Amino acid sequence: MEVILTQDVKKLGEKDDVVNVKPGYGRNYLIPQGQAILATESAKKVLAENIKQAQFKQEKIKKDAEATAAKLADVKLSIGAKAGETGKIFGAVNTIQVADALKKLGFDVDRRRITFDSDVKFVGEYKANLNLHKEVKIQVPFEVIAE
Repeated sequence: MEVILTQDVKKLGEKDDVVNVKPGYGRNYLIPQGQAILATESAKKVLAENIKQAQFKQEKIKKDAEATAAKLADVKLSIGAKAGETGKIFGAVNTIQVADALKKLGFDVDRRRITFDSDVKFVGEYKANLNLHKEVKIQVPFEVIAE
């Protein structure tokens, strides 16, 4: 079943992507939740026209994301967390803390665009994956230090 995504769906695609999904997933989840519409011929024509109009805007957003990625290439974050004697922190470092640390440095990155390869539960060095744009992804190293 072909559907057009009306918003970003994790592990499926970005907004305005035409994707193939199983009929039950599309009919029972994506369409009722408002995350997708059925990909009919008329809907595809409307989508093509909308993409043409939004292309200029997307190029500007992509250039801004590339500029931000270039500035972030040299950044190394330091995040403080309460930790025990063994180096295990109480709780875990999450994307909100990374987004706040980036905001303090002057970078406004949405926390939903930040992911980790593994759980951050110990003191040490890690990498955060930032999806600044559909085609612009960067890894930012950060260090978790005990407070």
